[in-house]
Amino acid sequence: MPSFSNVCLHTFSYELPPRILSSEAIEKRLAPVYERLKLPVGRLEMMSGIRERRLWKPGTKPSQAAAKAGQATIEKAEIDPAEIQCLLFTSVSRDMMEPATASFVHHFLGLSPGCLVLDISNACLGFLDGMILLGSMIEQGQVDNGLVVSGETAEELIESTIQTLLSDSSLTRKTIKPAFASLTIGSGSVGLYMCRNSEETVEKPRLIHSSWLANTDFSDLCLGGQSAPETTLMATDSEELLIQGIETAKQTWERFSSTSGWDDEKIDCYFCHQVGSAHARLLFERLNLSVEKNFETLPFLGNVGSVSAPVTMAMAIEDKRFIPGMKGAMLGIGSGINCLMLGVAW
Repeated sequence: MPSFSNVCLHTFSYELPPRILSSEAIEKRLAPVYERLKLPVGRLEMMSGIRERRLWKPGTKPSQAAAKAGQATIEKAEIDPAEIQCLLFTSVSRDMMEPATASFVHHFLGLSPGCLVLDISNACLGFLDGMILLGSMIEQGQVDNGLVVSGETAEELIESTIQTLLSDSSLTRKTIKPAFASLTIGSGSVGLYMCRNSEETVEKPRLIHSSWLANTDFSDLCLGGQSAPETTLMATDSEELLIQGIETAKQTWERFSSTSGWDDEKIDCYFCHQVGSAHARLLFERLNLSVEKNFETLPFLGNVGSVSAPVTMAMAIEDKRFIPGMKGAMLGIGSGINCLMLGVAW
């Protein structure tokens, strides 16, 4: 699997949406369904470990969300937008099928016409895939730098799911299960400026190591976008996705940790794509990882799709939980099923 020697993770930045939606508030809206099916109040937070998630103002597009984080990253890094050579938009959420949502972000940020612009889509792994792609381009000398952005918008998915559950009188305790994962989703955006290592970047974290695995025998366990155009719905076999996702992660971890210096003993902090508290517990048990090294944002952000792992690393840096001298691992599992792990040294 690729290793990197010249790739600097120069600056992370993120934007959190202004509205907070608690799991309790969702359940209050679903009270008629809960009462009819005799579901216990508090089930959503109990099952997921998610107390609340964030939402954008109505009408916010993925490009607008991503551009907020991109602008914040540019300002924090103190770089000239005209010097950015590559822009990768990596969200699950997109403005439309065509053109690439990256085009709208590029325009909003005022980037150069010579900047390579494209979307990368791979469910919740999009941002990590973007880091791999941009890192490889930097390593090979194709570009000197680039910006990876993601802007997830959960508003339509949550609202469509609630409305569908309220209107479907045929639901049973069994048939409602595939919809619950949609209620764990949250909104947010994150950006990362990457560049070639130099004397000026010696105090910045570096991308060093990566491993991945595709287990597409189970690509039908989480399906989204199959409904009518005016709604956004997902159907998820959460139990089987949990089992197969963890097994895929175990195989990926065996590859990742077989490289010297990247076993649990040598890693100081983990930043995971966070689906739910049960998922995190089982992941760390099955991979035999030190749970105290896991930096979590799940309880107050929910599952923010492709934003989850990078925003968690960004917050750990901000909180000084990930500091110079440490090694970190970004662990991502996405529907498909795909798994990707990145090693970062500071």
